Amino acid sequence: MHWYVDVLKKYAVFSGRARRQEYWMFFLFNLIISIVLTVVDRAIGSNVLSLIYTLAVLLPGLGVAVRRLHDTGRSGWWILIALIPLVGSIILIVFLATEGKSEPNQYGPNPKYAPAH
Repeated sequence: MHWYVDVLKKYAVFSGRARRQEYWMFFLFNLIISIVLTVVDRAIGSNVLSLIYTLAVLLPGLGVAVRRLHDTGRSGWWILIALIPLVGSIILIVFLATEGKSEPNQYGPNPKYAPAH
């Protein structure tokens, strides 16, 4: 759960690097919360909770994805490849699942070896 909270603490941080575990744990918790809110919304006949949650986590989600791309040595602008139907999303998923560079890069030191904060 701390992976999810850590991403929310960096609400709109687009600089630095993010480990695979940080990105995918945020993705997992985000998916679970979205499913639960969708079920609750359907039960009460509304979409308000899902919409509010989606808007609330939009910037943190983009931020962690950009930081994840930085960890692989790519610019955050690569996130726009997802705008290409199907193929773009597959390429982006591969980039996000790729192991990060072990050495420091232009975006900062390897977060895997960074001291805990």
